[in-house]
Amino acid sequence: MHPDQEKWDRVYAKRSQSEALVAEVLQQNQHLLPKQGQALDLACGLGANSLLLAEKGLTVTCWDISPVAIENLNAVAEAKALQLDAQVRDVISQPPVAESADVLVVSHFLVREMNQILMKALKPGGLLFYQTFCRNKVSAQGPNNPDYLLKDNELLTMFAGLKVRVYREESLLGSCETGWRNQAMLVAEKL
Repeated sequence: MHPDQEKWDRVYAKRSQSEALVAEVLQQNQHLLPKQGQALDLACGLGANSLLLAEKGLTVTCWDISPVAIENLNAVAEAKALQLDAQVRDVISQPPVAESADVLVVSHFLVREMNQILMKALKPGGLLFYQTFCRNKVSAQGPNNPDYLLKDNELLTMFAGLKVRVYREESLLGSCETGWRNQAMLVAEKL
């Protein structure tokens, strides 16, 4: 068993499906989704993003290294009569193939070495919805290891080959008690 699988199985065994929230990047920008097409939710966890994509009529594939997460997601999808293909898969050793997704969602998963692979996985006209934690945080939310935290504006440079449609990163500007803090989001299109 992969050590990451054990770690994430423990995490998801303690979480209820009601704690699974749609990523803000997808929630706020779902109006940009195509009416049909192939969506991939990478490192999907309990699958809130996958469920929204299925509700929107997309053909959804979702991958996570945790069998616990995938089992929970399948149970919820079945209860809601939503069709999706949820698979236990190590997305690092088995990344998506080129031009396989019209929509690619990545939330709270940062492996910089995969950037080129993720861009190639998009079909022409495909959209990337990406959200993860930043180093400039106002609270302890998210990981502490800088390897898993974005530098200032890094998300823009990571996917420089795509056309930016939406970007948000508030950092430490202004009144840090309000706003959308600790994370950056990007919606970008492959031309």
